[in-house]
Formats: sequence, structure tokens, C-alpha cells
Amino acid sequence: MKISPKTTKIAICGLGYVGFPVALLFAKAGFQVSGVEISVEKVKKINRGSSPIEGKEPGLKELIGQVKKTGRFSATTSPAAYQEADVILVAVETPVEDDTREPAYKALKSALSDIAHNLKKETLIIIESTIAPGTMAKVVAPILEQESGLEVGKPARQSPDGSRRLAGGDFMLANCPERLMPGRLLENIENYNRVIGASDRKTGELVKSLYKYIVKGEIEITSPITAEIVKAGENAYRDVQIAFANEMALLCEAMGADVWEVRTLINKCKRRGETRPEALRQMHLPGAGVGGHCIPKDSWLLVYGAKDLITPQIIPLARNINNFMPKHMVDLLKQAFAEIKKPIASSKIAVLGYAYAGNSDDSRNTPTESLLKRLNLSGAKVIVSDPFIKDYKIPLKKALKGAQAIVLMTAHDQYKKLKYNGLKKLMKSKPIIIDGRNVFSKLQAQKAGFIYKGVGNI
Repeated sequence: MKISPKTTKIAICGLGYVGFPVALLFAKAGFQVSGVEISVEKVKKINRGSSPIEGKEPGLKELIGQVKKTGRFSATTSPAAYQEADVILVAVETPVEDDTREPAYKALKSALSDIAHNLKKETLIIIESTIAPGTMAKVVAPILEQESGLEVGKPARQSPDGSRRLAGGDFMLANCPERLMPGRLLENIENYNRVIGASDRKTGELVKSLYKYIVKGEIEITSPITAEIVKAGENAYRDVQIAFANEMALLCEAMGADVWEVRTLINKCKRRGETRPEALRQMHLPGAGVGGHCIPKDSWLLVYGAKDLITPQIIPLARNINNFMPKHMVDLLKQAFAEIKKPIASSKIAVLGYAYAGNSDDSRNTPTESLLKRLNLSGAKVIVSDPFIKDYKIPLKKALKGAQAIVLMTAHDQYKKLKYNGLKKLMKSKPIIIDGRNVFSKLQAQKAGFIYKGVGNI
């Protein structure tokens, strides 16, 4: 197979935060792209030329309009689209079970089954979903082979008599884990480096020749297991760094310091011989909790890959620290209510932000959900407002009117523009601000008459 926009047809399984922008970029590059998605509503929206992603995504709206004019991208709910594809990309969710913290591959297995039953020979299948180390060998390849009756390509090898090179297989398989974050989807796809996992160099080079059409960053080829570890590992590393920042915040609270001042001074330190980009040398931001599809579960995927081989210590501890932060927000709220000598029960609490990240509509694994469960147990009257989440698009004034406290969970730009005097007029006497993202100024809030408590700065 030779990759060419003129002859290569692409099918993309899953049109969410990964699959949708990837489909648009390949269509922009000249490929004929079919998107396969189980949501009928999402398919209709995409085929109308609308985006299923409502958060702020620079360049996405313009790209949708550009691709719509070409007619090179369409969405469908029918797996039959795979029958015409030369390349199939899989970009479906890969969560972990809440109780066991083991991979929950229902969506992935279902997608693989659909692909297998519509698979033609010589197709290239690429898994973009983040998966636990060993999944390509133990889950992906077996399902595709067993349910299609075809054989995945094997690395070339010498014939028994040594006279020629042998290479078997009916289709090709590789993994190239996505590296994305809401708010920068197109930027991340086009500029971040990518890692391809392939069992033979020929398949790896073929995948590389495909991604070169949409990726400007470096594209490196390695084994499938290494690519799996790299993706899960980079998010686990970030999880550990965030946990350090959160523990620093708790330490600063205990000792009466401002973690944000501490962070600024730590990050000013110049390290001898340091060659990494400045962003990688920075102490991370502490906050109200860690959300998103990747970080809260990729640490567990990495740990699961070494199940029964090693007992990790730091990674599970980091997960526990980050999972603790929504509870800590409730603890800060209780402290504030104790100071004004009012009960939380029956008091109105305005929670600002349900999405896990600022200016995004992505609510997967949002720490706000954990916070709400705890607040509901307290008997408080809780109202949630988020400008990007369909179920919580409640006007701010309505959410804030008569509230005793604000609990800020997400750093949307809209919240950064709020005026203290305006807030105070809407809220009850002795108003409270619990700031989980350092959006408000402690000094200005207190000057305006608020009881202020922020993560790492109380």
C-alpha cells in the first residue's frame, strides 16, 4: 500500500475530541474521510457542518467550514463504512472501572468487533485510543483476527532454508496514541510529536507516511508496547507533578503561606545545565481536582500493565492526593461556614464550573461531580452554572442570587470578569468564596467583605 490523498480512503471510528478534529485535518489534506459514530445526534450535527464540541477551540470553526465545502468528510452510524476504507483509525473512549481501576474496554471491544466484521484485506488499522500496556497484543489483535478470520501482518522473517524473506498477514496493525487537550486540539494534533507502535518497520513507515500529512512534529517508530507505555507514562508523570503541587498547597495552608507566591519563586529558580523547555521546569498548578478523560485513568492503565509484576508506590499515591482535592474544597467551605456561624444545611451554594478545564465543554471525570456528591450529603441547596455544559447553562445572576457561598471549580474566562461589588449585591450577607483555581484575588475579595479561602491560600 502507498499512502496518497488521491487513492487512500480513511475511516475514523469515534468522532469526539480526538476523532473529529483528526478527521477534519485529513480531509483538509485531501483524503476522503468517513467518520463512524454511534451517536445519531452527533452524526446529524456533523453532516450539517456543525461541531459536536462546544468549548473554545481556536481554528476549529473555520476548519469545519473549509472542509464542508470540499465534500471530503461525512459521518455515519453504519460500520459498513469500514468496508471501503484503506486506513481505519480508532479513537474511542478507554476508561477504567470505578471499583477495580482496571481497563473498561467495552467501547474499544465493540468498535474492534464492528471493524472486524467489515474488514477487507490489506487494510491498515491504527489505534489512537490510549490503552494499558499489553492491550495491542492481548486484546486488539486477537479480537480483530478472531472475528474477521484474517491474520494480522507479522514481521518479515527468514524462510527455514534461509533462501528468502517471509512476511505473512492479511491486514496491518499499529498504535499511535493521541496527545490532545481541550482548548488546543488542532494545535496539539499538528505540532506535538507522535509515537508509532508497530511490530515491523514497514508498517511503522507506512503509518508515518500517513501522519506526515497532518503532523508537523517529529514522528518516531517503536514497538507497540513501548508506544503504550509512553502515552500512559507521560500522563502518569503529569499526574504525579500535579499531586506534588496539590500537596504543596496543603502544606502552605497548614503553615500559613501562599502557595501561589511559593510557586512563583520556585519557578524562578534557574537550574544549572537545564536544557528542557521552560514549561517542563515549572511547578504545576494546584487546584480543586484533576479531571479529563486521560490523566485520572491513564495512571491506572499504566499500573495495570504491570499487574502481578510490580507494586507501584508513587503513582497510586499521586492519584489519591489528586482525588482528595474536591473533598478538600468541601472542607474549606465548612471552615468558612463555621467562621460566619451559619449552617451549610439549607444554605444556597453556587458552584461555578462543571467542565474539568477552563473554556471547555469536556466534563469527563470532572472533579465537580465528586464535590457535588459531598455537598448534597450536607443538605445544602446546590446550583451549578457552566456556560459550556448543556445541562448547566444557568445564567450567572440566577445562580448567584441569594447564595451564601461561591465554590469555584473551573477557570472559565467568564468567571475572571466577575466584579466583587456586583457579586456581593446578589449574595447574602457574610458571603463566602471558595476558590479552587486562583481566579479571585484574596486581598480584593476580603476588602470587598468576602470570607475567602483558596486552595493553598487561606
